[in-house]
Amino acid sequence: MGVIYVDADACPVKAETERVATRHGVRVAVVSNGGIRPSANPLVEMVIVPDGPDEADKWIAERAGPGDVVVTGDIPLAARAVEGGARVLKHNGEPLTAANIGNVLATRDLMADIRAADPFRQGGGKGFTKADRSRFLDALERMLQAIKRETP
Repeated sequence: MGVIYVDADACPVKAETERVATRHGVRVAVVSNGGIRPSANPLVEMVIVPDGPDEADKWIAERAGPGDVVVTGDIPLAARAVEGGARVLKHNGEPLTAANIGNVLATRDLMADIRAADPFRQGGGKGFTKADRSRFLDALERMLQAIKRETP
């Protein structure tokens, strides 16, 4: 089994990822620009990347591949990870795959255009809920079980 890479800046499911990974004995790389409390768990590695746009994304994308899981809400990172053969899971439990990443990228770009066209538009994003957390836990558990079944 590979590694779970967590795009940790603004990630609401770091503790849940650690809990599921520990149950399966899977290493976790928590990647950020800093400011995240280190874990005492020997399976969890805190990776601090240099300040700068997308540095954590670049670090993860360069390493993630088949057998790995990437936890992120960043759609361009998700696309790079899927292209590299990794499995990708959003914070709300939605898997991003080769079958759906194109549509997700297109929707993201469309929404960016809509926001840019209306500078007075406020909000729009929905909050992270207990149901999202529960869906994430279930999806990560199923994903790790599937990887174990596929790994000789």
